[in-house]
Formats: sequence, C-alpha cells, structure tokens
Amino acid sequence: MTVLYEDNHIIIVNKASGEIVQGDKTGDKPLSDIVKEYLKKKYNKPGNVFCGVTHRLDRPTSGIVVFAKTSKALSRMNELFKKDEVDKTYWAIVKKLPEKQEATLIHYLIKNERTNKSTAYDIEKPNTKKSILHYKLVGKSQNYYLLEVNLETGRHHQIRCQLSKIGSPIKGDLKYGAERSNPDGSISLHARRISFIHPVSKEKIEVVAPTPEDNLWHEFV
Repeated sequence: MTVLYEDNHIIIVNKASGEIVQGDKTGDKPLSDIVKEYLKKKYNKPGNVFCGVTHRLDRPTSGIVVFAKTSKALSRMNELFKKDEVDKTYWAIVKKLPEKQEATLIHYLIKNERTNKSTAYDIEKPNTKKSILHYKLVGKSQNYYLLEVNLETGRHHQIRCQLSKIGSPIKGDLKYGAERSNPDGSISLHARRISFIHPVSKEKIEVVAPTPEDNLWHEFV
C-alpha cells in the first residue's frame, strides 16, 4: 500500500493487485485494516481508528482507492459516488485491439451471484443494468495495447465484462476470456486517476496512481 494523498478527512492509497479492499469470506486482511493500522501508528492514536470504505476495486486490479477518515467524509463521499460526481480513469492492457481505436460501449449487464461474474448483452433483458464506458487507445507495445477507459456507470466487473464482450479481454483475466493468467494472479487493469470536489474543503482533488512495478506496464509508461 502506498499513500497518494491524505488530509484530515480522506486518505487515498494505491492498492496492489491481490489486496482486498474490505473483509470477505476469505478471511484475508483487508486494505481497510492496513490503512487503520497506518493511521493508528502515524498519529499514535489509542483505541479504534475510523476508516470508511467509499468504493471498491476488484481483488486482481491495482490502483486508486479512497477511504474516509471521518463519518462525515464517508457519508459525503458516498453521496459523490452515488451521484456519479467522481471522475475515474482506468488503464487496461489487452492483447487484441478493438475494431475501433476509440469508442463508447453501451451494454446491459447482469451479475450472477453464484459465479461472481457479469454477462453483457447488446439489448436490454430482465434484471440487466445499462452500462456505459468510453475507451481510447493510448499506447502499444510489441504484443499488447493500452486502453484508457472512463466509466459513465459503475457496474460489477463492468470494464472486464464489456471489453471481453467486444473481443478484447484484459490481459490475465481468465474469468473473462484471457488466454492465460498473469504469473502473480493479477489482471492488467489499473485504476489510474481520480478527480472529485473534496467533500469538506470543496477544493478539486486529482490524484494519479503509478502503475505496478512490472516490465509490461513499464513499456507503456
């Protein structure tokens, strides 16, 4: 975990792939607990430390996660996310270039709770949710392409599912059709940038997360 930004109300960290944001059935230590320990040590705080989860990032994904340090900041950040007033940019590495180098994708997604996987449809079906993202090609290496993705909606596994639907699954993402896994179990999806109006100070916050320490990412950066 690397701290990218911190003030009295929020803390923004760069999550490594493999870390979970919040506790789950695996029983593995979540990032929220790691942040609590960091705050407790840094400020020498006795007793419990508040650390509110404002949004999540899939376990195999890396990049920006925002935590709230006060309950006031948590409820206000939750409101910003709910109203889509948080601008998030992702980077995704794919092996197969999409037909268009820049496009808007609109699909209808449904989540299967049992398999923890989403399916994308071209037309609306019962219980599906409209899902919109914008992507553009921003880099290429010998064998791979780097796409910059901006979400208009925030659905379960949305980027993974929609890119897979157009035949460009994310590198390492076996669940959504990649040929092979990445050696470390990650997928090559990185929450690169976030910007929003600070919930308390009302100043514009913009944070960029360095990419993982990995030769392939380094080819693009």
